[in-house]
Amino acid sequence: MQFWKLQGCGNDYIYIDCFRHPVPHDPAGLSRAISDRHFGVGSDGLILICPSDKADARMRMFNADGSEAEMCGNGIRCVAKYVYDHGLVRKPALTVETGRGVLTLDLEVAGGVVRQVRVDMGEPTLQAERIPTTLPGNPPANAPFRLEDRDFAVTCVSMGNPHCVIYVDDITDDLVLGVGPRIEKHPAFPRRTNVEFVRVNRPDDVTMRVWERGSGETLACGTGTCAVAVAGVITGRTQRRLTVHLRGGDLLLNWSETDNHVYMTGPAVEVFSGDWPD
Repeated sequence: MQFWKLQGCGNDYIYIDCFRHPVPHDPAGLSRAISDRHFGVGSDGLILICPSDKADARMRMFNADGSEAEMCGNGIRCVAKYVYDHGLVRKPALTVETGRGVLTLDLEVAGGVVRQVRVDMGEPTLQAERIPTTLPGNPPANAPFRLEDRDFAVTCVSMGNPHCVIYVDDITDDLVLGVGPRIEKHPAFPRRTNVEFVRVNRPDDVTMRVWERGSGETLACGTGTCAVAVAGVITGRTQRRLTVHLRGGDLLLNWSETDNHVYMTGPAVEVFSGDWPD
């Protein structure tokens, strides 16, 4: 089975072209095997690029643990790059069907290949029961959250998948690798959650690390940066236009006052291709 590896800000996935190849019979199991960084190819998960009857392509995304997620911001930019660069659809603007709905992507093309993609990520979901979380508030903003002997103030947003944003003075391994997985599986989040730890540098500039639901710490999380952009405005910490520094690179965000949509701009890079034994 032929595969391609692409990454956006270091958030790397294995991609299968299901326009030209059959859908794997067990994508969850394949994701667990192929994502393993010691015994597989190594990635944050698996993404299937499929035909769609309502968009130019359909994206199905599986985390490294095999769980299927609704959406991946870095992953969808790479879907657009693959679709354009490999000639499936050659248009400067593409639509991609996701678990979040159909999203529109504007491509920045240079030398015949996609270098950067701007994604209309749609409106944030702020109702607690739809995020979902049992924490109070619509949305829960600076909500008190006790984790055994530690207290946090958390802000929850969904960008098609759930996020829990925590602002801190110093982003440490103890927080990301210790607290992150415990919050991910906390009962307050019935479908688990992604966890973002954020330091505000300026009202238009933040630094972030993320513990991703089903994958652990990743170098970047596109939907997470969107959630951080929304949470910053809601809590009065940041502006609507925001640069987010991640371990794998920078993403540019804009939560538009005009249409309430969040727009994310960032790179998409093809790393290599190969064959995986069936």
